[in-house]
Amino acid sequence: MTTYRKYLYLWVLFAILVGGLIGVFSPDVGVSLKPLGDGFIALIKLLVGPIIFCTVVLGVSGGGSAKKMGRVGGKALLYFEVVSTFALAIGLGVSNLLKPGSGFNVDVATLDPALTAEYVHQAKDFSAATFLLHLIPKTFMDAFTGSGDLVQILLVALLFGYGLNQAGKRGQPIHDLIESLFSVLAKVVAWIMYFAPIGAGGAMAFTIGKFGIHSIRPLLSLMGNFYLTCGIFIFVVLGLISRYAGFSLFRFLVYLKDELFMVLGTSSSESAIAPLMEKLERLGCSKSVVGIVVPAGYSFNLDGTNIYLTMAVLFLAQALNIDLSLGQQMSILGVAMLTSKGASGITGAGFITLAATLAVVPSIPVASIALILGIDRFMSEARALTNFIGNGVATIVVAKWENELDGVQLRKELTRNS
Repeated sequence: MTTYRKYLYLWVLFAILVGGLIGVFSPDVGVSLKPLGDGFIALIKLLVGPIIFCTVVLGVSGGGSAKKMGRVGGKALLYFEVVSTFALAIGLGVSNLLKPGSGFNVDVATLDPALTAEYVHQAKDFSAATFLLHLIPKTFMDAFTGSGDLVQILLVALLFGYGLNQAGKRGQPIHDLIESLFSVLAKVVAWIMYFAPIGAGGAMAFTIGKFGIHSIRPLLSLMGNFYLTCGIFIFVVLGLISRYAGFSLFRFLVYLKDELFMVLGTSSSESAIAPLMEKLERLGCSKSVVGIVVPAGYSFNLDGTNIYLTMAVLFLAQALNIDLSLGQQMSILGVAMLTSKGASGITGAGFITLAATLAVVPSIPVASIALILGIDRFMSEARALTNFIGNGVATIVVAKWENELDGVQLRKELTRNS
């Protein structure tokens, strides 16, 4: 098992390739393998909430005062907003330069609103007030149920951790209990990870079998430009940020190869959140910084989603031969900054946030998102990978900013695993 775990990324890659071949040559079988991918992601999500709770509570209870918590959170949010703006701007720039939607000449009258009615309905329910109220769970346990999400768990954990910190010696038994629980959960996650190749292979088989390679040919231009833009953001923007923080982005990606292949196969960055947090601590980031930045990043630092929103809106405008003014494009950028965060944790969030963003451009019918409905699943891999890498880099940067990064340990770990 030790050898298998050491080369897990190769098994995941192999499973992805096999799953893709099954989807191409036997689509019905590929579709039938969907439960394998869904089951693996469900197992991981089953533990994500408790792990986040334990990590944040332990980090906050032993991490100093509320002032420090606010300082770390403030630095993280500032970083998120600056880097997210770069992501949005790059998406706009590439779309205006390469114009992936030009030449499609789609007739608005041929669009079927019924295909996107569900997403439009959910987008109408989105508002700033709704989002803010959604941050607060109805009960303590509600944050951990199916109706909760990572932001709610983060809020509960921050409050609980602060209370534990203030309780002093009286809270020590609870602190020890949570520490023991975290150790058990880490062992369970390590065991579930052995099934990552099965989950990744099943998910890829379903994707190819359900939608088929032929379904993406007319829209390869958008997909190609989207993947290119994500690559530019990762290797240029995040590459420069990594250099500033004193580490090699390439070595960091090699260090996270197991998790990256898992995210690629499952199209879900949440599937690797627990091992990401563990590895960041191993790199020398303090537990308190990891516990605050990573969970917050999964809702507020969605760089891949930001790129997707801006490129999708401009693609639809170009496909419908609609010229957007600079002012309209700036409005899109501003609204996308908000909507990309407002729908975190919601099923179909990509389309819901896209529908909400289109509300600022009345000339583009919301029904037009049906044009990219078939390829959205193929772009989710790049979204998830970009979000995942972005949150890893953000945590190291904030830890360095907070003087809670062991630079020697960081270089040692990256060199040893590269």
